[in-house]
Amino acid sequence: MKGFINVYKPEGLSSAMVVGVVKKKFHCPAGHMGTLDPMAEGVLPIGLDKTSRLFPYLLNKTKTYVADFKFGIETDTLDITGKELCKCDIIPNKEQILAVLPKLVGDIDQIPPKYSAKCVNGKRGYELARRGIEFELKPKKVTIYNIELNNQIDDNTFRFTVDCSGGTYIRSIVRDMAQLLGTKGIMSRLIRTKSGGFSAENAVKLETLVSATEEQAKGYVIPSDFPLSFDKLYLQEEQAKKILNGVFNNYGFKNGKYSVYLKDEFWGVGTVVDGVLKIDSYVRENS
Repeated sequence: MKGFINVYKPEGLSSAMVVGVVKKKFHCPAGHMGTLDPMAEGVLPIGLDKTSRLFPYLLNKTKTYVADFKFGIETDTLDITGKELCKCDIIPNKEQILAVLPKLVGDIDQIPPKYSAKCVNGKRGYELARRGIEFELKPKKVTIYNIELNNQIDDNTFRFTVDCSGGTYIRSIVRDMAQLLGTKGIMSRLIRTKSGGFSAENAVKLETLVSATEEQAKGYVIPSDFPLSFDKLYLQEEQAKKILNGVFNNYGFKNGKYSVYLKDEFWGVGTVVDGVLKIDSYVRENS
């Protein structure tokens, strides 16, 4: 089975648990793009079998989140699931928040939360944090394209829409925003509405997928080449046969990266250098 499943992950399940459900449903290996914390819900693209090899080649990795930030409290995880560390009486208003938003947008060096999957000397940050071991995580370059204040939920909670690059921690944004506002803050809710070309509108709810028949489940599979934006390169049968046998002739192809096909069958992603095509990642059967 090849293709992507765009699952709408429910709150309370880990991304790995959702992948496990998909593996069982389609009887094949699978892998996801971009972990969602158990407390979060939303878009979780999953590649079936060899399709997961294509994740590094998805050029559009912009992600969109709707997040609730609660001010006046700090936890060890920077979200509502963590242990409370302290409280603060300073609660910003809309005007104060709008004034600091421009400082959080652009290319920034973001320090990941200590309760994260980032590694320190081969150990996950959350493993060290749970054991009470002191450590520091190095800043990571991320891009925040836009932060929009949507509305105020209650006295100390505000809802935002965030467009950002892959690898961005929304929990770190609330920490940094609160610091600029002279207070503390945590993330109390998180929804991922978009991940590259995958959106909530074309996602299937996990419970719908679980209850679907085998034939119905196949109807939720998105073609492997759907999210790719490379030019298409179509091989002749003789060319394809030689490439499969490790013979790389100069066919005069223009240099660049391509989505490669034989007739209507998508083979994978390939690179042409000096007219010679080599397949970087196969998704075709028997490759």
